[in-house]
Amino acid sequence: MNRISIALGSLALGWLLLSPGPAIAAETEEGFKPIFDGKTLDGWDGNPKFWRVEDGAITGETTAATPTEHNTFLIWRQGKVDDFELRLEYRIRNHNSGIQYRSEESPDWVVGGYQGDMVFDAPDAPYSGILYEERGRGILATRGQKVVVGDDHKPKVVGSLGDPNELASAIKSGDWNSYTIIARGYHLIHQINGKTMSETTDEDKAKRCRSGIVALQLHAGPAMKVQFRNVRLKRLPMEDKKKIVIIAGPKSHGYAAHEHNAGCLLLGKWLNENVPGVQAAVYLNGWPKDPTALDNADAIVLFADGYGANPLNGHLDEVDKLMKRGVGLSVLHYATGLPKGDEGNRLLDWIGGLFEQNWSVNPTWNAEFKALPDHPITRGVKPFAIEDEWYYNMRFPENMAGVTPILVAIPPDATRQGPDGEYSGNAHVRSRLGQPEYLGWVRARPDGGRGFGFTGGHWQANWADDNFRKVVLNAIVWTAKLDVPPDGVPSKRPTLEELEANQDYPKPKDYDNQREKAILAK
Repeated sequence: MNRISIALGSLALGWLLLSPGPAIAAETEEGFKPIFDGKTLDGWDGNPKFWRVEDGAITGETTAATPTEHNTFLIWRQGKVDDFELRLEYRIRNHNSGIQYRSEESPDWVVGGYQGDMVFDAPDAPYSGILYEERGRGILATRGQKVVVGDDHKPKVVGSLGDPNELASAIKSGDWNSYTIIARGYHLIHQINGKTMSETTDEDKAKRCRSGIVALQLHAGPAMKVQFRNVRLKRLPMEDKKKIVIIAGPKSHGYAAHEHNAGCLLLGKWLNENVPGVQAAVYLNGWPKDPTALDNADAIVLFADGYGANPLNGHLDEVDKLMKRGVGLSVLHYATGLPKGDEGNRLLDWIGGLFEQNWSVNPTWNAEFKALPDHPITRGVKPFAIEDEWYYNMRFPENMAGVTPILVAIPPDATRQGPDGEYSGNAHVRSRLGQPEYLGWVRARPDGGRGFGFTGGHWQANWADDNFRKVVLNAIVWTAKLDVPPDGVPSKRPTLEELEANQDYPKPKDYDNQREKAILAK
């Protein structure tokens, strides 16, 4: 928190007299998961000059010889938070610190956004437990206040939580204190040692934030030391939105193909910008390292490679529990592939289709979707044609039980002539000359969940096709059990620059963008 430093050096002696002792073991708390391992800063990122682990606690320290020129932060890199409860213990020697949440990052470990404040308290320092917006609107709620922040960006006190000085008496100066932050919707609660210190409802539509990073603050100014331990996080169900977790696989093919990270970032952007009832969170480069990533998910999207590279490997039991809870699942392109047997059967059950070795094939061809079924996923989608690596001859349940085809096209006979091989061909494929194939489908599961399978997605350029893009966005929204708009999910056609952003490989010098330009010119 930026303000004139409070002279508290005379109180710092108490810190030195405290035996650090072992970290207090966090009690078993349903739904809470640790996001600090107590030994290393794995998953956290800050200026190593100021941050370390000491006595089982995250420790930030400045000295007269090593000051920080600006407020500097240790950032949790494994995910962003939306609706959650965060619990930790802190101890501070001198000066000021805080817990950032739903915040945004600037270069050089600078962070702005909501902050649960804390200081090395004294009677004239009534800041611990308040809500402060770093690099923003400043103090929004002081200790003991219930506040509503309006569209004029100003807080209005609407109630009392108690006498600020009495609340301050619950805080142990220089010793370990518990800090809890609860963020549900735009209702924000800060508690210290079980006492609610501030409570804020942020109705400032232009300034409020629903999702962002977590970070810990080390304040510029006088030398100081702050420690945090037993840091644990619990995701809360989003009562007014559907949470969609989008998982991108690691890099795979060369430039412009299997661009999982770039494609998923675009999908998340389009959903967050155009579907008010959705909060999309994107995790890059494989299965989320955030242990809480899927805990409040209403639907999951997976765009990745398959089989040995499928991010589902090692997480099938975890996903199975989510599916039994009715969570939706959309699986794009090669991620539809898992080995035949238990793994493949699970995916077949979840989404109704499987890219199976020695059965399915993966040729590149121009699929013409001449007719579309009457289904929410096809709303606003017109018949279209587009070249892709469209897999077909997928493995489906017997008699297509519970599966509804969405995208149906007839492959050129030439694509059926491959020799026997894992993906090149087989007798069954060669026997179906001129027959239609299912390239996109849905399944309404008995557990109440919904699944979507889609075999396209090889080329990054294809996201520029309005119908290709819309059918996928519609399907994701449908799997989250939201109503698809009558004209489908709107989204602005990406520019060439947007298609090229966030790709895994540098653009080759001889790459001429002909595919992208042709689709953008439609």
